[in-house]
Amino acid sequence: MSQTGHQALAEAVRRLAAAGVPDAAGDALALLGFALGVPRHSVRGELSQSLPAPAQTAFAAAIEARAARQPVSQILGWREFWKHRFRVTTDTLDPRPETETLVVAALDLPWDSVLDLGAGTGAILLSLLAERPGARGLGVDLSGAALEVARDNAQALGIAADFQCSDWFLGVEGRFGLIVSNPPYIALDEMAALSPEVREWEPRAALTDEGDGLGAYRAIVAGAGAHLLPGGWLAVEIGPTQGAAVAALMAAAGFGEIALRQDLDGRDRVVMGQFLP
Repeated sequence: MSQTGHQALAEAVRRLAAAGVPDAAGDALALLGFALGVPRHSVRGELSQSLPAPAQTAFAAAIEARAARQPVSQILGWREFWKHRFRVTTDTLDPRPETETLVVAALDLPWDSVLDLGAGTGAILLSLLAERPGARGLGVDLSGAALEVARDNAQALGIAADFQCSDWFLGVEGRFGLIVSNPPYIALDEMAALSPEVREWEPRAALTDEGDGLGAYRAIVAGAGAHLLPGGWLAVEIGPTQGAAVAALMAAAGFGEIALRQDLDGRDRVVMGQFLP
């Protein structure tokens, strides 16, 4: 049965609210725009019209997926991050606004080559390279499927970057002026408290080390010195309570000029240190 946009939207909001979706109205509006193929700001102008059958079918499928708590970005197939739009899939971590803190911190540092450990969508690496023309960049990830997404994003944005399947530094050659990473930092005993959108839909290996949440930092800090140029920098995203522990790991490995950066909510988000061999 044909519905107007108003009717379909109201029904969708009720469906999402019943499923426990936090921003039912906002998500329904975004998904209706997706189904209609129009920007979100144009959706309200379509609400009094009958929905075309293809849009009604697409909207129903999108609402069903969101009611199952699939993230909006995965349904849309993309997420805005920094200054670009990145393709996302169930094989990649969804780029988050707080991760832009790492991009800002890295752009304050002097470097012309960068290694991104656990590149995922490539959002961090490609955002950095877009701001520093002529710089060289390598992104590594253990997931071949994630690397395919990163390569697609690089091609779509016209940004030159290399990608390699690797378990952290395994097989990585050469030295870099900067190493960045947003590694899995959620402790195993914290996983149950995550929202269904994260816990059930994002790749588990990108979320947790199945331990205390510091395992990735131990591996990265231990191997970074062999892959940094003298005076090069290591900058990593952290969970808000991990600043002191990660800074201590860097200090014990001989890093100097160690500093913490906060995100827009005032929480510790980035630890950075300079390699001083």
